[in-house]
Amino acid sequence: MEGAPQSVEGGPPSPHMSVVVAHVGFKAAAFLYYLTCTWIFSKSYITNFVVCLVLLSLDFWVVKNVSGRILVGLRWWNEVQEGGNSVWRYESLQAGEREINGFDARMFWWPLYATPVAWFAIGLASLFNITKWDYLLIVVIAIVMSAANISGYYRCSKDQQAKFQNLASDAMAAGVRGALFGGWGMGSGGGGGGARPQQGGAQPQGSMA
Repeated sequence: MEGAPQSVEGGPPSPHMSVVVAHVGFKAAAFLYYLTCTWIFSKSYITNFVVCLVLLSLDFWVVKNVSGRILVGLRWWNEVQEGGNSVWRYESLQAGEREINGFDARMFWWPLYATPVAWFAIGLASLFNITKWDYLLIVVIAIVMSAANISGYYRCSKDQQAKFQNLASDAMAAGVRGALFGGWGMGSGGGGGGARPQQGGAQPQGSMA
């Protein structure tokens, strides 16, 4: 299937609330359990590691196989061909096939992008707490799983690619404008005291502007 249609903003409440709850809930559950496990649940590292890994795995599976397909009409997976080659497949809805509810789209993309940022932040905080160093492996696993889903769905979604390309183009254009006007300003500033023809017929010096 080709590029996904634009999300319909201001749409009605999601007709897939159970999927939205699962999409957000497993992320929140893994994150909150990581933050509170040694205070509330267990002092055992192995127990906490297994529980976090189960929650992260459930979140990865739901996002990859359920919420992406239902909420935004995207799907990605890996196929192993007969020759043993591994092929990645990316699918999205054809334009006009069905409309994507705006609420569904927001509740899919925002938590998807926010999750690795939150885990990265908590990982940095854990570096300053020696008792949490063992738990950094959980943070790494969480970031890797989140990044895998982001990468897969980014490749599926023409809309998301266009947004990132526009952001990159705007940033590049701003940088070019800053360089040009900054250089022009420096050149103009230097020009006020620029070289002038010297007395006695000497030739003017070359300008750096």
